[in-house]
Amino acid sequence: MHSPGSAAHGEGKMPPYTSYHAQRTYPMPDEPFCTELNAEQRALKEKEKGSWTQLSHAEKVALYRLQFHETFAEMNRRSNEWKTVMGCVFFFFGLTALLIWWQRVYVFPEKPITLTDEWKAQQLQRVLDMKGNPVQGLASRWDYEKKEWKK
Repeated sequence: MHSPGSAAHGEGKMPPYTSYHAQRTYPMPDEPFCTELNAEQRALKEKEKGSWTQLSHAEKVALYRLQFHETFAEMNRRSNEWKTVMGCVFFFFGLTALLIWWQRVYVFPEKPITLTDEWKAQQLQRVLDMKGNPVQGLASRWDYEKKEWKK
């Protein structure tokens, strides 16, 4: 067993993109961002060994980019990932609402007649006419002479 950063017997070195690791809490990575340099970058690295006053701003930025992937400002920049997440959330809310509507229209049966307002009113009138539970129930709160609820 070997760690991901170490090379086992007979294996080559890990690819450079796997060992570069920079965070706000660990700003100085163990290896530079670019390990394989082209001719222009090698010439810039040689120029770096001299006086930095002779380097232009663009060359200093290029040297920084050879060493680091991002600046602190870029590391601290807010991500726009929340837009994708919220888009997915609203998409699935819409899909769920569409599925519920489809089920109500095509899958579920019609409401039974006992759930209609007319049926409920007739059922209440039937209970009042039978004077059911006149001590503490519905009949105790109904005024039979005035035909209205007691106040």
